[in-house]
Amino acid sequence: MKNKLQNFIENKFVTNFILAVIIFNSIILGLLTYPQICNKFGTFLHNSCTVCVIIFTIEIFIKLYVYGKNFFKDGWNNFDFILVAMSWIPTGGAFSSFRAFRVLRALRALRLVTRLNRLKIIVQAIIESIPNVGWASLLLLLIFYIFSIMGTTMFAEAFPEFFGSIGKSMYSLFQIMTLESWSMGIARPVIAVFPAAWIYFISFILSSSFIVMNVIVGVVVNAIGELSENARKEQELKDIKNSTNLEIELNKLKSQIAVVENLLKSDKQELKR
Repeated sequence: MKNKLQNFIENKFVTNFILAVIIFNSIILGLLTYPQICNKFGTFLHNSCTVCVIIFTIEIFIKLYVYGKNFFKDGWNNFDFILVAMSWIPTGGAFSSFRAFRVLRALRALRLVTRLNRLKIIVQAIIESIPNVGWASLLLLLIFYIFSIMGTTMFAEAFPEFFGSIGKSMYSLFQIMTLESWSMGIARPVIAVFPAAWIYFISFILSSSFIVMNVIVGVVVNAIGELSENARKEQELKDIKNSTNLEIELNKLKSQIAVVENLLKSDKQELKR
């Protein structure tokens, strides 16, 4: 029974069907945010949403039965289990105090991550890059702190709205780092009063946006490349293992055919006698 259910739940058609249900459910959750659509088709959308949750729940129960305790050894299975469990949190009636959990329904769309291998690789790469990204972020914070002290010291008196304190300076520098209206909004007014201030702004942009941020992106991209390569090697090993198993089965079949042929020959010889 378990083998049949395992073959069923791991079947490519079933996997693609669950993926289609996840996409359909995500679209419904988006449509439910439109009052006009909700007023006309609210009942249908809510019922469809319930059907999707039931399908997800059946899938989880089948996997729990098939894999047992091993189900929870996979982090992605745990992620799926939590998302499906959250779908059953009541949001009305006597449980109206849990109404805020209705917002968490949108998290069901994250199940796409567990279904698409490329997305899983990217998410896993981001998670594994956290230590290195953390050190790069610490370097970025140090740069922010140094330039905030410099900016507050030099420009606080003339531009208190931008550099009146360390906090305001860091916020202004964050806007500059994102390159959002930094030139006309902050830099040019300051340069009009302090002509040499362009050195300050250009130095900060070069050290933050063009160096540190590129380091962070490079760390994540490198992790994605390594995980993709590992996934490719694992797939190659699986293919080799499958081909080896196929060869073994063929050899067994050949040996069995040879045995049958020998038996037939011996039978023919006995008949001739």
